[in-house]
Amino acid sequence: MSYTLKEIYFTLQGEGAHSGRAAVFARMTGCNLWSGREQDRSSAPCWFCDTDFVGTNGPGGGRFATGAELAAVLRQCWDDDQAAPGGRPYVVFTGGEPMLQLDKELIDACHACNLEIGLETNGTIPVPPGVDWICVSPKPNSQLVQTTGDELKLVYPQEIEPDAVAHLEFTHFFLQPRDGVGREEHTKAAINYCLTHPQWRLSLQTHKLLGIP
Repeated sequence: MSYTLKEIYFTLQGEGAHSGRAAVFARMTGCNLWSGREQDRSSAPCWFCDTDFVGTNGPGGGRFATGAELAAVLRQCWDDDQAAPGGRPYVVFTGGEPMLQLDKELIDACHACNLEIGLETNGTIPVPPGVDWICVSPKPNSQLVQTTGDELKLVYPQEIEPDAVAHLEFTHFFLQPRDGVGREEHTKAAINYCLTHPQWRLSLQTHKLLGIP
C-alpha cells in the first residue's frame, strides 16, 4: 500500500494527555467524514474541523510507496530536529482520518525504526493491533466503532454530549473547547463541565496559544 501525506513536521503535541511532548506529526490526507472542501463543510458531521488535510503541499508532504520508506522519513525527521538525546522517538498519525491509510505494514515499519506510535482518529474505523497510543475524537452523525483506547477527546460543545460517551473504555477523558466563533464561551462551558464532572479534564490547543505548528 502507498501512503499520501499532507505534511510531516517536528513540534510539541499541543493537546490531551501528551501535551508538551516532542513528536513528529504525520498528517495523512483524506477523511471519511468531510471532503475538506469548504463548500461541503455545512453538511459534514465534523463541520467544526479546523485542519487542512487536502493535497500534499505541506512541509514534508508527498506520496510514499512503502511503509518502510515513510517510516524512514519519519525517523529521520526526529533525528534531524531533536536537540539532544533522550526520550523515545514519537510519531503521531493524524489527519483528516489516518485510519484510511494506517495499516500493519506501516505500524511494523515504524516499530522497526524504534518509533512509538500515537494515533488521532474519529473512531469510525477499527484500529489494528500495535498502535501504542489511541486517541479517539467522536464526531456527530457517525458510527463510533473504536470504543476502547487510551484517550477520548471530545470537542465541546457539539451534538454529542459527554455523558453519552463517558461509559466507554478509555483511560483519559478530555473536553476540548470548540475553536472559532464563540471560543471564549466554549472554553468557559468546558471548564464548568469539568468542574462538575471530574471524570473529564480540560484539553487546550496549546500549540495555537504558543504559535507553533
